[in-house]
Formats: sequence, structure tokens, C-alpha cells
Amino acid sequence: MTNLFIITVIALDHQLHNPMYFFLMNLALQDLGIVSVIVPKSMINSLMGTRQISYFGCVAQIFLFISFEAFELSLLTVMAYDRYVAICHPQYYELLMNWKVCIKIVILVWVTGILYGMLHTTGTFYIPLCSNVVNQFFCEIPHLLNLACFDFNLLEIGLLGISITAGLGCSIFIIISYVMNFKVVLRIPSVKGRQKTFSTCLPHLIIFCILLVTSCSTYLRPPTNTTSYLDLVFTVLYSLLPPLFNPIIYTIRNKNIILALAKLWKF
Repeated sequence: MTNLFIITVIALDHQLHNPMYFFLMNLALQDLGIVSVIVPKSMINSLMGTRQISYFGCVAQIFLFISFEAFELSLLTVMAYDRYVAICHPQYYELLMNWKVCIKIVILVWVTGILYGMLHTTGTFYIPLCSNVVNQFFCEIPHLLNLACFDFNLLEIGLLGISITAGLGCSIFIIISYVMNFKVVLRIPSVKGRQKTFSTCLPHLIIFCILLVTSCSTYLRPPTNTTSYLDLVFTVLYSLLPPLFNPIIYTIRNKNIILALAKLWKF
């Protein structure tokens, strides 16, 4: 509901029609997508006392979940670049982050996420599965790979290598951009100015670190046939924690969003 409010407020309030809030609206849409892919089915199974999902439902869940996760990683990287330009090169911000550029970036991010999801889905279901019991509350790639009839899935291993490279590249880019941001922020004479900038940048960095560390801990651990409580905790952290905290960190504490929400409520 919070993500729906964010999308509605940013779409309807013309004062929020700038690149930063455009990216926030897409982030809220992505968070809504992740929650919609895995939570409703898990809740229905829990309420009905079953643990079933169809084969094609599992394929669709893998495709959509991986696509949205790839989109989130790419979008967080784009948002880091947006903050870098706004803080370190404000005189070029309108030139580098105009509407045409932002729309092209978001389209590229969506297309990349969809292609990434298709590749991982193909790699996961490339070989037949010898069991139909997934030890997780939704279809997750590491647990599905444990069900494969062969121990060696060359295609998925190659895709995991590409994922590690892409994740490492995004991490390095985000870290460097924020180091540059913090250098500029520390030179701001106003204490309020520094606090405002830090309140925008630090939450972004925290969410990204949680997403990266927990997802790597899940996907890079040695495969096992049993599920531990640690597996469940890591899965919840990287799949459900960002959609829960992104609205709180990015928008609930944002005065412009609060004012726009108040206007919409009065209307």
C-alpha cells in the first residue's frame, strides 16, 4: 500500500516531476513487483495449509523475481549516479540528467532486467529436475539447482559468473560515487546542509549493502539438500527487507512526499 501511495503521489504531483522522484517511482514499482511475485502465493499456501505451486507457476515466479531483483540493483546504481551528479557537478545536472536521458536509462534498466531474468530462468530449467520438493517459501534458484538430475549445470554456473561480475561492477561504482559525494558533503559549511545530504545518501548505501551481502550469501553458498534457519533469514532479508524499508527510507522521511500526500488527501 505504501508503494502504491508513492507511485500515485509522484505521478499526480507536478512538483515531484524531476529525475530523483522519477527514479523513486520506478523503485516503488519494482518493490511492488517483488512483493506481488512471492508474497501472495506464500500467504495463500499458508492459509490453505498447502505447499504447492505448479511447474509453470514456478517458472514464472523465477523469471519475474530475478527480473525485478536485477532491475533493483541496476536502478540503485543509476540513483547513485544521479546523486553523484547532483552533489559533485550540480552545474551539469540538467544537461546530464534531463528527461530524455532518464527515460532512456529506465527503459534500458527494464530491458536488461527482463533479459537477465530470461537467461537465469532458462539456465535453471535447462536440465530436468529429479525432485519436486523446494525447501523454501518460494521458488528460489539455489534450491531448484539442488533438484537437478545432474550435479553440474554449466549454463547456470556461467550465468552466476556474469552475475558476480555485474554485481561487483555495480558495487565498485556505487562505492566510488559515494566516496566522492561524502568528500563534497564534508566541505559544506552548513550543518543542516550536511545532515540533509547524508540523510539522502546513507540510507541508499545501507539498503544496497543489505541487498548485496544477503543475496551473495544466498547464491554463493555451497549447495546443500537441507534448509537451515540461516537460509530463510538471508532469503527474507534480500527479498522482502528492501521493499519494506525503501518506502520508509526514501519517501516517508521526505518532506516533499509528505506535503504532496497531504495535498492529495485533502483533494
